[in-house]
Amino acid sequence: MSESSSGVNTSSGSFPKSHSSQYSNLSVTHTPLSVDQSPDSGIVTTSSSRFRFVSWQRLEESDVRGDQLSCPRVREGPSEEDFFLREDEIPFERGGRRKRREEEEGQRWDERLQENWENCVELNLSYQDLGDPFQQENFSRILRRLIRVERLQLINNSLTDLSSIRLPRCRSLNLHRNHLTCVRQLPKLPAVEHLCLSENSISTLGGLGALGTSPLHSLTLTRNPVNYIQDYRARVFSCLPKLRVLDGIPKLPEDSMPPGLQLPAATRMCNIL
Repeated sequence: MSESSSGVNTSSGSFPKSHSSQYSNLSVTHTPLSVDQSPDSGIVTTSSSRFRFVSWQRLEESDVRGDQLSCPRVREGPSEEDFFLREDEIPFERGGRRKRREEEEGQRWDERLQENWENCVELNLSYQDLGDPFQQENFSRILRRLIRVERLQLINNSLTDLSSIRLPRCRSLNLHRNHLTCVRQLPKLPAVEHLCLSENSISTLGGLGALGTSPLHSLTLTRNPVNYIQDYRARVFSCLPKLRVLDGIPKLPEDSMPPGLQLPAATRMCNIL
């Protein structure tokens, strides 16, 4: 996976084949600074140590906007208090993250305009490596601003609870390989049509009926403990009558039968000869 001068990943080749989508290349960007690749892809490293821990949206001479990027890197780098500054280094931001977070939204207005998350329609925020609480907080802040996103990928981000998030226009959401334990931890999805929750830790169907008011067509729950519930498919379709495809398999005639009546009683017996 390569990284561009704006601190974003420009290749989605490492995504799971069955859980990725096609994305266009970055829109035209103009960043006059010379940028080198950094081992910490949450930040960009430029030729000047002053900009060593500066993310793409905080480069003053960059006109890149969030809605121009298909796979932006939004993971924040360490604050001034978290790493040792050499004596000859000049910190780019005064006051550190703590002061920014105490202010409402924690950002300057011009920085919010440059991020422009409100106008994103298709976005891939996968593989962000959110290891610290302040990084998770910043990630949630971005999700709350995605009021127009229609296709969103959040693969492998160790997400645990998104119930406070609302994605009013999202039609396709990919949450493959996270740490969700129940459907109630999903964001509010009034317009969702395709939902992927494979390789999480979902062990119950509780709360699944809340998705019944959305136009959900396909749902993927493969490699979750809930797959081993008796009459799993029938229970899912009873909660979601409008669902067409479950785990990549179209609705079968036996999926419409009430739970517990799919198989003849004889097949549930063990004959010892």
